[in-house]
Amino acid sequence: VYRTRDPRAIAMDALAAELGAAAGEPQWHATASALEAELHERKGLNANVDYYSALVLYHLGFPLSMFTSFIVCSRVAGWTAHVLEQYANNRLIRPRARYDGSPPRPYPVG
Repeated sequence: VYRTRDPRAIAMDALAAELGAAAGEPQWHATASALEAELHERKGLNANVDYYSALVLYHLGFPLSMFTSFIVCSRVAGWTAHVLEQYANNRLIRPRARYDGSPPRPYPVG
């Protein structure tokens, strides 16, 4: 968690503004920037890289249904590293967290 603005978000913000202007749709970036400023003023929170990534993906022509997949793909390496650290140290990184989902089930064969 960044106490200041995420440096990746700064780069993505600039790219989103550039792509929006080139597409003739600067209003999307203006709205996103205004919302980010309001959130920072009210809550002291800064946008992370994912916030402006959505605008970049939109202006690059990717369908909305793929946005979550892009964000997840960018995090898989980090999640994998956390799992490897947990196994290596034989302890959970967040020991108070508890899985509350469906029980394990067999993988489909085919």
